[in-house]
Amino acid sequence: MVKIRLRRMGAKKAPFYRIVVADSRSPRDGAFLDEIGYYNPIKEPVELFIDAEKAQKWLSNGAQPSDTVRGLLKKQSIIK
Repeated sequence: MVKIRLRRMGAKKAPFYRIVVADSRSPRDGAFLDEIGYYNPIKEPVELFIDAEKAQKWLSNGAQPSDTVRGLLKKQSIIK
């Protein structure tokens, strides 16, 4: 199964996330199929970018977003 999820980057106590499409069996920071955006919760205001075209393509191909990514996609009005 293909998942859209967060991949943690950044230093200790300073998280930065990339939004990636990965096989559900691969580890959190392991191999991924495509990178569709990034999320920086530390910046003020919060920095969020998602490539809407890529996200829609993967969602239409059956990729399942994680709960956190689903919230971010709703915030960007990519899904309802």
